[in-house]
Amino acid sequence: MPRDGLDRATVIAAASELADEVGFAPVTVGLLAERVGVRTPSLYKHVDSLDAFQRGVSLQAVGDTDAVLTRAAVGRSGPDAVRAIAEAYRKWALDHPGRYAESVRAPRPENDEYQAVTYEAVQILFDAVAGSGLTDERAIDAVRALRTVIHGFVGLENDDAFHRERDPADSYRFVVDTHINGMRAEAAIGGPDTAPLHVRERA
Repeated sequence: MPRDGLDRATVIAAASELADEVGFAPVTVGLLAERVGVRTPSLYKHVDSLDAFQRGVSLQAVGDTDAVLTRAAVGRSGPDAVRAIAEAYRKWALDHPGRYAESVRAPRPENDEYQAVTYEAVQILFDAVAGSGLTDERAIDAVRALRTVIHGFVGLENDDAFHRERDPADSYRFVVDTHINGMRAEAAIGGPDTAPLHVRERA
């Protein structure tokens, strides 16, 4: 990559690509400088520290997640929205393993921008389960469970942990549908929630 036109956005994009290729932890400033075609001191004109480019990758990863989940949820609600979001989430995580791993880290308390973007990603999940008839407390449980299902399954899949002759995509759909059926059963037991869902916690 030529050094002409190099800017912070280009550097962060290159760091994100490297993270997907080799993992997030192995990405160093020297390796990043080599990728963008400059000497290491020149890179510091655009990103002033290793920590700065790591924060940039994290922020971009969560922003990308927001965009993917938003597109998946458009025009859908209830179980259809949950399934679409889960499928889109898995595909993005498998296509971008380094970025995905960084996107699910807890935000630093002092990083308001990261917390805001992370909140938006989680809120999309809350919106998807909002019409399921769950109480607010159970909706929090449902979103936490859904995030656990997605993260656990994708983490195992990214680590090549599934070896039996069964397509992981089929197993994933089964797991997601099981979660949806669990929400339906809980809503039937607890009765419909008449209060609007206003969740401001990072579940």
